[in-house]
Amino acid sequence: MGRDLGRDLGRVLDAVLDGVVVLGSDGRVELINSEASRLLEVSAAGAREAPIESLVGAGHAIARLARGVLAGGRTVTESDLGLQRRYDADVVVEAAASPLFDDAGRPSGVVLALRDRTLQHSLEQAAAERERLATFGGIAAGIAHEVKNPLGGIRGSAELLAVRAADERTVEAAELIVREVDRIAALVDDLMVFARGDEIDESLLNIHRVLDDVLDLLGMDPLGGGVEVVRSFDPSIPELLGDADRLFQVFLNLCRNALQALEGRRGRLEISTRMTLDHRIHSERGRRLPTLLVEIQDDGPGVPPEVLERMGTPFFTTRKGGTGLGVAVARHWVTRHGGTLRIDSAPESGTLARVALPLRRRP
Repeated sequence: MGRDLGRDLGRVLDAVLDGVVVLGSDGRVELINSEASRLLEVSAAGAREAPIESLVGAGHAIARLARGVLAGGRTVTESDLGLQRRYDADVVVEAAASPLFDDAGRPSGVVLALRDRTLQHSLEQAAAERERLATFGGIAAGIAHEVKNPLGGIRGSAELLAVRAADERTVEAAELIVREVDRIAALVDDLMVFARGDEIDESLLNIHRVLDDVLDLLGMDPLGGGVEVVRSFDPSIPELLGDADRLFQVFLNLCRNALQALEGRRGRLEISTRMTLDHRIHSERGRRLPTLLVEIQDDGPGVPPEVLERMGTPFFTTRKGGTGLGVAVARHWVTRHGGTLRIDSAPESGTLARVALPLRRRP
């Protein structure tokens, strides 16, 4: 080993399951293993001598950790750090930065250890989502019990008032009551999706046919006027097991949200599909399944962080006349398929809705 220490050390580091990046005293990469190359989407040759900021972005927490360790000489760890990637799905990592010291005891470099926690993070999010959906279901059941029966009585009384009214104004008021009662009843029915736990009717389906049906329908909607719709479909994706009607509802809600964000302006809506091999979704039986990604990207004004945080909460909406149920219902049906829905956005940067579905091909 002593005769070719560099080569042997590289082999050892490549065998480590965590990503390892060794930085010099100037914060430039001296050594990087294969797992770190995968996470950062850079080759060992391309990373060598590059400042850490060029790999993760200026101001990223990982770069700040490394610079802080170089300055202070103390080990620092941080969890749940997002890494945006160009060619594959973003990842979540846990980072530990430890100092290297020279013979005089001064910090002379940093060892960064990056652990991929994307799968665990996704599972934790899925568990939290199931808990939220169960809470929504309890709320919905309570609303239905307390509201629907009185609504029926109010509607019946309004209809009787309309029949017996002696003047046109009273008739119009009664008809308004009926319309508003029907609107409230429809909202309660929508919310009951979370309470009933409707079963999904699974069969083999072509996801591109579902998406084409959605886009054909939206093509007749005035919302789509002036919007360039781009389909970037991977033709090699096989059929998967799912409920075509429920998935149609998912993508219709998400695409309609994107068109609403572009309303009144010329814009671009891109729907893309691809397989991801880095991260797989666990089935109910614990098997790891390949993942199909459907991404819906618009170049609209984006969503402020305080609004993005609350998206998917029933009845929360910033749109006049909206119900705030579109994203919540979409997330419900994605979760029922064993998948995940993630929405990323920033002001003036557009919005990306990413649906990950397990590629199940038989019951």
